[in-house]
Amino acid sequence: MNTSRRSRPAAAAAALLATVLLAGCAGTGAPEGGEPELGPVEVNPATATLALPMDAYTDTEAERIRMGQVQQALVARCMARYGFTYEGVRSAEAPGAGTEDRHAYLFGLADPVYAAAHGYDTSAGEGSAPKPTAPRLSDSAYVVMNGERPGAEGGTAPDANTEEEAAQVDSGLTAAGQKVPAGGCGREAYRKLYAPTKDSVDLLFTFGLASEAHDRSRQDSRVVDVVKKWSSCMDKSGYAQIASPYDVVEKLGLEDDKGGPKAVTAAKADVACKREVNLVGIWGAVEKAYQERLVEEHAETLALYRKQREARFELAASSG
Repeated sequence: MNTSRRSRPAAAAAALLATVLLAGCAGTGAPEGGEPELGPVEVNPATATLALPMDAYTDTEAERIRMGQVQQALVARCMARYGFTYEGVRSAEAPGAGTEDRHAYLFGLADPVYAAAHGYDTSAGEGSAPKPTAPRLSDSAYVVMNGERPGAEGGTAPDANTEEEAAQVDSGLTAAGQKVPAGGCGREAYRKLYAPTKDSVDLLFTFGLASEAHDRSRQDSRVVDVVKKWSSCMDKSGYAQIASPYDVVEKLGLEDDKGGPKAVTAAKADVACKREVNLVGIWGAVEKAYQERLVEEHAETLALYRKQREARFELAASSG
């Protein structure tokens, strides 16, 4: 398990993976085990239809939001043991309408309809709901929530990585005549949901495998070749010296106007070039091959992770 005192929640893990993939962080050296053979290579598939092996181990948007709600309910239940009413963080977040496209930006912008309507503005249509804020806590409630006193230096109070370990850790704090759990109710809720036992698989494990597969795919000769073809097409379209689909916005200086006319024109050319060279079809097949290899290499851990993930879903279902 992650050894930091404040383990990252599921939403943060999803965001971390998205950041890694969108940034296109390149790895070093040749892919381990040589380049895998590919299965069928589709011609310009829609990213929403891509089915990658690691999808079976990652939450959908609706599942992620539901798990966040369950975690908040577990916090509230813990706080109630000490006489505090906790309503949690009221989030305006809700699952999007229609079919979820998990891989919409895995290879950069790929949807011609979206490109023509919004350019590179990936937030279009999401609205502008304010970021939810945590409710104010009294000093005594703060102690129960965080497992430390107000003003204490963060990360120094006793904590535990799993709920099983927490039973052996003394927080040194009491409230309502009871021991405050290690790390407070916030950490207890996380542990109950994501790390109940010592064999709990780190929540970021599967995200790490998906990121590793992506890094390996970027170095694969078939991906290198198709990206070069895409770059050549972009050059002919008037966008020279753009070596990667992840570099377009920065190279063209579109950071402050991702949905403007200039961005839309570039996005349309970008997607057209991807379709001309079948970038999504080829890269998607390569990505799948590397994920399959990693799934096989880590089959035992992934089987345990799947079992624990199903237990989380059962807990969510029982929470109403």
